[in-house]
Amino acid sequence: MKDKKWKKVIITILISGFLVAISLVIYAFVRTWNKTDIEFRIHINEKLVQESTFGESPTFAIWLENPRTGTNQTVFVTKRAALGDWEGKADVPVALPQWFEVYKIENQTKNHPTFDKPAPLAITGATPSPGYFKTRVRVPPGSRWICWIEVNLAGDFNEYYKEYNEVEKTTDEFSIGQPALLYKAEFEVVEGNVVKPEIVGMCVLDSPNEKIVQPLKGITTAIDVFDEISVAVVKPKPRILE
Repeated sequence: MKDKKWKKVIITILISGFLVAISLVIYAFVRTWNKTDIEFRIHINEKLVQESTFGESPTFAIWLENPRTGTNQTVFVTKRAALGDWEGKADVPVALPQWFEVYKIENQTKNHPTFDKPAPLAITGATPSPGYFKTRVRVPPGSRWICWIEVNLAGDFNEYYKEYNEVEKTTDEFSIGQPALLYKAEFEVVEGNVVKPEIVGMCVLDSPNEKIVQPLKGITTAIDVFDEISVAVVKPKPRILE
């Protein structure tokens, strides 16, 4: 009798566990019904990273702009910019000049992120190693967006952007090398859409009266720091928890 009782208990537990598992799977799929993600796919050029003075992966930020309202939403920013972690320097305003302006408006502040007041954890990520990097953001189907990506590889000096300029007798204060580059892509959120962001300029802090985004000048290897880059509209991955 006891054996039969235990068998019934075990069978009941197994059936209950199976039903719970099925329910969770169904729940995960229901949560993604009629929803879409934008997936950013980037390949970081390992050779250029190794050839830079610091051998450290680039600092970069990704954000979306609503073309109707002009409002911005940061999707991802690497840790150094998000925490103001510049190894001995209080601030490096030339690292990501355009994103810093977006951040200040988005967070209603006059300051760049700092260790005491960092960027929100939800958008902050470790600086990816060379190779493939992917990140996603959930957006409404059929919506339209402008995607912006700003990238800077510190210490990628060339003949135009030198560590020390012998003619002007000046040193690159922040060892930034070639300026940050800004990519742009416009697209509609339709599943299967894939767009390739294009470089629209370099980001320079010359003077308060100058525009930050300027035509490319003296840029060489910086255009290949991201040697593959695309933005794709994809189905969300079914998950029980985000």
